Amino acid sequence: MEGRMENDSLVLRSDQDGIAVLTLNAPKSINALSEAMLAALSDTLDEIAADRSVKVVILRSGGNHFCAGHNLREMTERRADADGGFRYFQDLFAKCSAMMLRIVRLPQPVIAEVRGIATAAGCQLVASCDLAVAAEDAKFATSGVNIGLFCSTPMVALSRNVPRKLAMEMLLLGEFLPATRVAGMGLLNRVVPLADLEDASMEMARIIAEKSYAAVKIGKRAFYEQLEMPLEEAYAFAGRTMAENMMAKDTVAGIGAFTRKEPMPEWTGE
Repeated sequence: MEGRMENDSLVLRSDQDGIAVLTLNAPKSINALSEAMLAALSDTLDEIAADRSVKVVILRSGGNHFCAGHNLREMTERRADADGGFRYFQDLFAKCSAMMLRIVRLPQPVIAEVRGIATAAGCQLVASCDLAVAAEDAKFATSGVNIGLFCSTPMVALSRNVPRKLAMEMLLLGEFLPATRVAGMGLLNRVVPLADLEDASMEMARIIAEKSYAAVKIGKRAFYEQLEMPLEEAYAFAGRTMAENMMAKDTVAGIGAFTRKEPMPEWTGE
């Protein structure tokens, strides 16, 4: 794949045709969200946010699994701190939450491409992405409760993706669920054979990359903002957003071409 690739990084990035593929590159730790991994993901997302050439992002993993959540060994080492690690834990979870929010606030849509397991904060990572495709043999869990640590921060993303009782089932039982079950709950868009996984996420990315960057950026931001509003306020906000969208150069050109029954123009992103 053409573009840049930093082979010594915890997050590999390669770009082609407006699609940035990010690969979690710590398979020995099951791509755990260590401090370094969180920093690498945050830095890369910040770069992409400012990169107008990127239209969509695919987040995949190196190795056989997506992400096992936080690095528990790294966390346990801080038990030796004078406060038992409390300040460190607060800071770590805040950094993780900030990284997840970067995904939500990124102008470009993010597609999670999941193989193997996605557990605890790894499941949170999937839930934080805009779209998700998984292999048939992938498994998902918010399993912290099994070791005495309720998945409270994963709960935030999970509860905004699946119905309340299904979210509580995952959080309270801590069981690994197959991709087909999780798709039925609303956490996944598509489940495909492992051999087809990369093609499936790339096909979805290419379809999005062909759209107007301006329209997608406006729409993604509006989607998440209106979710937190009461119904009447959401409609008022969405109306203003569509009026804003109507003023975009791409929208003028696209509607004009459609009404004249002409081919869609080449999008400028403005």
